[in-house]
Amino acid sequence: MSEGTKRRDFLKYTAATGMGFWIAGTKTWAQEAESKSPNEKVNFASVGITGKGESDSSQASEVGNLVAICDTNEKVLEKRGSQVFPKARRFTDFRKLFDEMGKEIDAITVSIPDHNHAVVAMMGIKNKKAVYCQKPMTHYVAEARALRNAANEYKVATQMGNQGSAESGLRAGVEAIQAGAIGKVHSVHVWTNRPIWPQAPKRTDRPMGEDEPQGLNWDAWLGPAPYRPYVAKYPGRDADPRCYEPFVWRGWWDFGTGALGDMGCHTANLPFRALKLDQVYPTHVRAKSGIVNFETYPSWASVTFDFPARGDMPPVKVHWYEGQIEMDDGTHLHNWPPGELFYGRPVATSGSLMVGDKGVMYSPDDYGAEWHLLPENKFRSWKAPEPTIPRMQGQDTDLWMKKELVTAIKGGPPAYSNFNIAGKLTEFILLGNAAIRAGVQHPLEYDGEAMKFTNWPEANSFLSREYRKGYSL
Repeated sequence: MSEGTKRRDFLKYTAATGMGFWIAGTKTWAQEAESKSPNEKVNFASVGITGKGESDSSQASEVGNLVAICDTNEKVLEKRGSQVFPKARRFTDFRKLFDEMGKEIDAITVSIPDHNHAVVAMMGIKNKKAVYCQKPMTHYVAEARALRNAANEYKVATQMGNQGSAESGLRAGVEAIQAGAIGKVHSVHVWTNRPIWPQAPKRTDRPMGEDEPQGLNWDAWLGPAPYRPYVAKYPGRDADPRCYEPFVWRGWWDFGTGALGDMGCHTANLPFRALKLDQVYPTHVRAKSGIVNFETYPSWASVTFDFPARGDMPPVKVHWYEGQIEMDDGTHLHNWPPGELFYGRPVATSGSLMVGDKGVMYSPDDYGAEWHLLPENKFRSWKAPEPTIPRMQGQDTDLWMKKELVTAIKGGPPAYSNFNIAGKLTEFILLGNAAIRAGVQHPLEYDGEAMKFTNWPEANSFLSREYRKGYSL
């Protein structure tokens, strides 16, 4: 028996003896996930320690032992390693981390640009490590399907980092919809204030030239994406000259997943769960948008998905809106749902609406934590159903999601945003990007089981990618 197998069995034994389990009647955790002895803690490695990776790595160290950190930026790695995680080993290449420490770690966090998510997460799964991966799970639809299948095959605990999943408000909203609060839901509207990256206002071409990536492992940063030279600043763009990192990678097709990938797994999470859209695949998806080019995402887009019936739930159309539409006179119009759906309430810059035959559920919130039944006068006497979904203890949803993962590692119930549901959510969201690339002239018919577009096969190239040598699933 390998050391890794012995360790996994021991962790499950600690769970079986009472260190982290559900109490269904109270809808809370019986105990926090941390074990009492240091020997019983989960050993984490964090891949990506800046941006969202800063909090993910810190929280991993709270719920377990952080034994390794990996970041392509050597300066960040050195600073955070020496000041915050002096005992953790440091790597700029995740492959070396697994080569040298594979037997010592139980779980990984993945908090890096979207295009690298699937490659790192899959290496973790195939090494039988639990995986906490930031949203969206992957860069392409086919990758989300592959990770979901692999997690089931290798029987590892998983969690996607869309922290609204831990919100008590979201879980109560799911219960309310499924209890029939607004009747049969036939349409959903989800919108965001994204994009907020500098590529969006106008067409952005790939910059010429090449800079020295000082202190940056550019090859590892690129990962599976096609090679291109590193450029530090975009020429002629004074307001925000950043070219690829940090953050502005989100606006490039090769690296980010645009507004849909950035916010869809948050803002569409409540309706996706409440309407049981994980039970089916959309059958049609179509989009219209601003200028689409080979390099960058458009400044605005609208996408419509058709979902079939789920049991006694009727077919539903899901409408997505992003960005601002530039008018002929140079002004900009918010790309939002029809105003009458809000019943006089202010329109939040991001949120969701579920429209049923008895009313509307409006969430003016990225995460579904807050919601209102409209029109208000119709629901003054409405009472929430008896809770059926466990509730979080405390206020930090991000930390709670790591605790759920640790409990799952120790043999407890699957984390609420495990890859079975998170993979389906990610597939749905990323299908929208495929439709944006296909354009308004190509509404797409989709066979979800076969994972292919049936009416325009050329669009199937938008569902997957070719991987650069050394970085593949």
